[in-house]
Amino acid sequence: MAMRIGGLASGMDIDTLVSDLMKAERIPLDKLTQKKQTLEWQRDDYRAMNTALKELDDMLFINQDSIGKQATFMKKTVTSSDDSKVTAKAINAQTNISAKIDVLNLASSSTWKTSGDISGYIPQNIELKFKVKDPGATEYRFTSVKLTATDTLDQVVSKINSSGIGVTAMKEKIKDADGDYQETIVFTNNKTGTGAEISLDDRDDTSEATTQTFMSNLGFTFNGKALKTDQEGIDATVKVNGYEMQKSSNTFTINGIQYTAKAVTTSPVSVSSSTDVDNILDSIVKFVTKYNEVIEKVNSKISETRYRDYQPLTDEEKEEMEDKTIELWEEKAKSGLLKNDSILSSGLNSMRMNFYIPVTNSSAIEGFKQIADLGITTTSNYLDKGKLTIDEDKLREKIQENPEAIYQLFNANGTSEETTGIAKRLRSTIKSTISNIEERAGNALKVNNQFTLGRNLNQIDDQIDRFNDRLTQIEDRYWRQFTAMEKAIQNSNNQMSYLMQQFSS
Repeated sequence: MAMRIGGLASGMDIDTLVSDLMKAERIPLDKLTQKKQTLEWQRDDYRAMNTALKELDDMLFINQDSIGKQATFMKKTVTSSDDSKVTAKAINAQTNISAKIDVLNLASSSTWKTSGDISGYIPQNIELKFKVKDPGATEYRFTSVKLTATDTLDQVVSKINSSGIGVTAMKEKIKDADGDYQETIVFTNNKTGTGAEISLDDRDDTSEATTQTFMSNLGFTFNGKALKTDQEGIDATVKVNGYEMQKSSNTFTINGIQYTAKAVTTSPVSVSSSTDVDNILDSIVKFVTKYNEVIEKVNSKISETRYRDYQPLTDEEKEEMEDKTIELWEEKAKSGLLKNDSILSSGLNSMRMNFYIPVTNSSAIEGFKQIADLGITTTSNYLDKGKLTIDEDKLREKIQENPEAIYQLFNANGTSEETTGIAKRLRSTIKSTISNIEERAGNALKVNNQFTLGRNLNQIDDQIDRFNDRLTQIEDRYWRQFTAMEKAIQNSNNQMSYLMQQFSS
């Protein structure tokens, strides 16, 4: 950079002069910066639309109680005539049931107990290895418990509880036949039913002997290689509609209804289920509400007024304005960047058609072939631009009549648009629209050269870099010119001073 002389000879404010000249030179750069800001705002608007569409897709298939899940339409309300004896809830029941439940006996867990006082416990570094069979299981599994020489008996009990043996261990004081209290360890299987077994791991003779010695010293006894049970677990015995059956647990499932036996009955408990109309209706209402929110958001964006006189503000312009004024200005500058956008307009039109075309496949039932059959129609106000409204009384009747048919209306598999369910049509449209938007505006995981607006932004950045280089050259030229002028004036002043001195002498 050449030496700069700032008006010492001429008395001119060269800094201000150059600055004013450069303002004019920077006008094209300001326009490029404004164009870049506009593209960034437009990119963000596109991505906001994709976020809204993704939320709608989640409401269709991902969220709990989505209309794309069959379980949503299988919800049942289950009642029991005596909750103190038997309770029930629907798990995946496809039809309503009516059952009579008799509980003849409850299931219980196997227990193992030390005999005598547990004074034989000796702390040591040891790994206890067991072969375990759970109630109702046909195969054994292997597990172990590592103890250290510093473990107290309470810590041993804690380690057993957190191991994979599958028991709850307790250290208790129990009164013996003589009326004296002795400390005892009791294992209670975490599962009820018959067939529970805790044996020595016989894959390693050394570990087997070590484990047996430790457990024997603690006070447990063995039947062969298996710990001797204090009480054998038993299965629950229940009658369902007069049919007697054994269940390893007091909680069991039949035909999608989960029953829990709580006490022995003296007379049958009546259990019945009915379609949970309120919850199913609520899921459909939530979906329609989200759909209306999304199309309102998209419609408002593609119909926004475009204020072309309001361009993004430069930093210099912002410095001269109040914050509130800047906010109002930028609100107008951001408006209408997606006005009449073809991708969004096409997506909205397709979504509307997804609803209007009847579903015509083999699973469709008369009276459940189009959305209007359920009491869901577009509003009469044309300004709503395709929003849906629900006749809840009619929808409630249809849910009560055939919830499975409603599920098929939304989710039927088909080979064409006409044979495909409404929700799956919508998902296809949403996916296509999101993909088209990402081609234009990308997403948070894409770099600029992977989408159209990003490539445009890269081009503008290149132009801005080149223009900044050019401005640097122009500013240097101005300074060289003014510096040359200052030098010339200084030389002239020096000559004049010399001549004056000569004349005066």
